[in-house]
Amino acid sequence: MVNITLAFPHVGRPAGAPTGERHEDTWKAATTLAAALLLILPGGTAARAAGTPYTKTPVSGSLGTYHVSAVYVAGVSSGGYMATQLQVAYSTRIRGAAVFAAGPYYCAQNNVNQALYGCGDNIYPTYVSTLESYTRSWASYGWIDGTGNLAGQPVYVYHGGNDNTVKKSVTDDLVRYYQDFGASVRYDSGSAAGHAWVTPYGTVGCTATASPFLNDCGTDPEGSFLGKLLGSVSAPNTGPLGGTLIRFSQDTFATNGWANGLSMDANGFAYVPSACAAGNTCRLLVALHGCAQGYAKVGTAFVDRANLNQYADTNRLIVLYPQAIASGVNPNGCWDWWGYLGATNYPIKGGYQVETIMNMVRRLDG
Repeated sequence: MVNITLAFPHVGRPAGAPTGERHEDTWKAATTLAAALLLILPGGTAARAAGTPYTKTPVSGSLGTYHVSAVYVAGVSSGGYMATQLQVAYSTRIRGAAVFAAGPYYCAQNNVNQALYGCGDNIYPTYVSTLESYTRSWASYGWIDGTGNLAGQPVYVYHGGNDNTVKKSVTDDLVRYYQDFGASVRYDSGSAAGHAWVTPYGTVGCTATASPFLNDCGTDPEGSFLGKLLGSVSAPNTGPLGGTLIRFSQDTFATNGWANGLSMDANGFAYVPSACAAGNTCRLLVALHGCAQGYAKVGTAFVDRANLNQYADTNRLIVLYPQAIASGVNPNGCWDWWGYLGATNYPIKGGYQVETIMNMVRRLDG
């Protein structure tokens, strides 16, 4: 078990738009934080033979352009927060989300104490009405897409009963946030899972919170959330995968031309089913790992065991796996949902990581 201490970089609370803080303060807060936000940590037992997925060896290449009919996002922990940022900022383009072990949009509010005590332990109350007010204001400024796009959008939210990293009340606030904007939410809170992405191919026991944060609870949340997002879902491919796992340069899409400078890996991954490569119309899922769960930390564990490539093969679904890395301001390789890069626009259009990921989406869907 990893001993985690949570803290987040402090940036002054916005008066309509976020405002910045000194880089040194941000660095100190972020260092403490990353440890805490290992919002997903499995590291346990060896995988059972029956629970070992067929995998694909990555091949170096470039992201192509495909016939994409709709885009969705999914993520866990810091990846869950980033998934919500992407969906809210680009709700015209992103048509649904699946969020594991995370809280509502703009939960941290550029404030270290709020991030620590309001978005994890929930010692400080998170006023959902305040977050909704920011959302509406920013939509009126054009900083994010109109909130009306969220009405009716499918959202799947997951919280495990043994997740003590993000308390259930925080995830309850996420559900309320979405519901207040009219989204169609399915809330799965009956599991005994720890803080993790839950998958039939998990290598960690259900109730644990340990690296690589891929827990096996004897259930298949991926089938559930893909059914919610897509409307229906075909059974996954349990045999050899038929698509291609592409390893591509994230520098090509980075807003600054250098992914490492954005606390992102030089390389990302994308799984492209053969049907999509052949020109058939497909959908796209952006899948976001959590802290200490990227390639630099656990290799392709998340890419291989998230139980997404298996569904991708039988449902004409491209899966994009952007990758974050550790850095001086982000020692645990989390996604930026509290402003550790020092930019105050992190949760809206133009945010460094938000825009970098959207550049990948734009390439894939043309």
